[in-house]
Amino acid sequence: MPVLRKFLPLVLILFTLFSCKESEETLTTDVVKPRPVVENFGFNLNDFSVVHDTVQSGDTFGSILEGQNLDTLRVYDIVQKIKDTFDVRVIRRGKPFTLLREKGRYAKLKAFIYQPDRQSYYVVDLRDSVSVTKKVRPVLVKERTIAGALDGSLSEALEKEKVDIALVSQITKVYAWSIDFFKLKKGDKFAITFTERYIDDTIYDGVDSLKAAFFEYKGKKVYAFPFEQKQGSGKLAYFDEQGKALKNFFLKAPLKYVHITSRFAANRLHPVQKIWKAHKGTDYAAPTGTPIMTTASGVVEQTGYTAGNGNFVKVKHDRTYSTQYLHMSKILVRRGQRVTQGDVIGRVGSTGLATGPHVCYRFWKNGVQVDALRLKLPNAEPMDKSDLPRFMTQMEPLKHQLDSIAEKKFKD
Repeated sequence: MPVLRKFLPLVLILFTLFSCKESEETLTTDVVKPRPVVENFGFNLNDFSVVHDTVQSGDTFGSILEGQNLDTLRVYDIVQKIKDTFDVRVIRRGKPFTLLREKGRYAKLKAFIYQPDRQSYYVVDLRDSVSVTKKVRPVLVKERTIAGALDGSLSEALEKEKVDIALVSQITKVYAWSIDFFKLKKGDKFAITFTERYIDDTIYDGVDSLKAAFFEYKGKKVYAFPFEQKQGSGKLAYFDEQGKALKNFFLKAPLKYVHITSRFAANRLHPVQKIWKAHKGTDYAAPTGTPIMTTASGVVEQTGYTAGNGNFVKVKHDRTYSTQYLHMSKILVRRGQRVTQGDVIGRVGSTGLATGPHVCYRFWKNGVQVDALRLKLPNAEPMDKSDLPRFMTQMEPLKHQLDSIAEKKFKD
């Protein structure tokens, strides 16, 4: 017993320490962290039972609400009250919607939110009285400059830089008259300045516009800078660093994908008639139905059918130039109609004297048929000399930015 009395104080101290520690751990464990506030569409979503869904085939505004235990008369009343702001017939399959229901046994519907696109949404509020508002999220446009070297296609190069593939089509349109992207080589360098859209500063919404670019092509840098010649018109054209237009007056071909099967010739064996005669055009083979584009703006001078040409369209571009497109399966324009470069005027076919689907493209200069592939075609309307100083002021900082980013990229 004396020994026990001797160690009793020590035992009591240790017991007290462990008890306190255990109590502290219990208190720490019992502390419940507050739920983070989740806000969207102008609501604190923590206050509701939230259902996110998409419109399915056959869904209507009425059927969605009736699925939330609202009877037909109640739905009709809601539609009548909101129809001036929100036409419920416009909801489309695949578009997202959100249901906010009260928490608890009855889970009454308190709000319906429909998103026709990523930027805007409609809120049908059913809490007190029925109301609807359309809200648009703010969009922030951010500028970005990248540089790289091709190791495959342009699409692959931009994907490596984590750029929306939609930028590829913008670039190829701008350079359609000056660069054949199929002839770019591995190691060819490029730099691009472009803008991207962000909704609410966080949701990526794709490429906005191409601000400047250069591509190495056949050993030379080909620059592109947008410029509004007529201020306030909103019409942009692209020019190189010297102010020369990139866009030609004529497209190189009436089809997007070119496969030449027969060229302009003074004498050739006709594939159907089996006689030697001149071939005053260029044949481009393509599947039946392929869109045929007018290679320059102008007025449709003739449309019709002949035994040799099949269905055809002829376009007069100015006092000097005219073009004709033969063997169409379908004509999509009428005589006297004004057309813009790149407009689809017909579909590839094999009407008339033809062994297979193709378009025979004919070209006139001053009333004489000539070989379009050998002709040095004019550029688009040149920049007015009075606009050149303004262009240079806008262009020079963009060019400096491209060159600087590229130099840093390839120096590293």
